[in-house]
Amino acid sequence: MVESSIQLDLVFTALSDSTRRSILARVAEYEMSIGEIAQHYKLTFAAISKHIKVLEKANLITKRRRGKEQIVIIVPKSLDVAREHIERYADMWEDRFNNLDKILEEK
Repeated sequence: MVESSIQLDLVFTALSDSTRRSILARVAEYEMSIGEIAQHYKLTFAAISKHIKVLEKANLITKRRRGKEQIVIIVPKSLDVAREHIERYADMWEDRFNNLDKILEEK
């Protein structure tokens, strides 16, 4: 449970930044080198590398070598921990709204 909570914290931390969400969306389309990713932002290569490290620590992406380049690849399975967490709350609220509907219909 603690390990799951730590992973959830890492994922939500990684997703809390708009640049990281944008990077994740780009590599979801196709694998890109860090240099290719950096071309899309008005940030230094070092800043992009830091964002990549946060995504990698959360296991949202992985890197592999292609010659001198590091290629960034999305790991969509890692989003499951966040999806499951959000779905629990969605289910809870759906149940509450259904109960409210029943109460309102009775009156």
